[in-house]
Amino acid sequence: MPKMKTKRAAAKRFKTTGTGKLVRNKAYKSHILTKKSPKRKRNLRKATVMDQSNVHNMKRVLPYA
Repeated sequence: MPKMKTKRAAAKRFKTTGTGKLVRNKAYKSHILTKKSPKRKRNLRKATVMDQSNVHNMKRVLPYA
C-alpha cells in the first residue's frame, strides 16, 4: 500500500496540538479593517481550535497530522 499524500494547501493552514486537536487562524483579518473595532481585530489575531463538526473531513485531508 503506498503512502497517502497530504493536501499541501491544508497543511499550510492548519496545525496540530499536542493532544491531536486542529488549530486554525481566524478569517476576516485581511482587508476592510477600518470599520472593525480594535477589540475585534485583536481577537482575530489569535488562533483557535477547529470546530468538531469539521475535524473528520480535515483528518482525511491531513492523514499524518
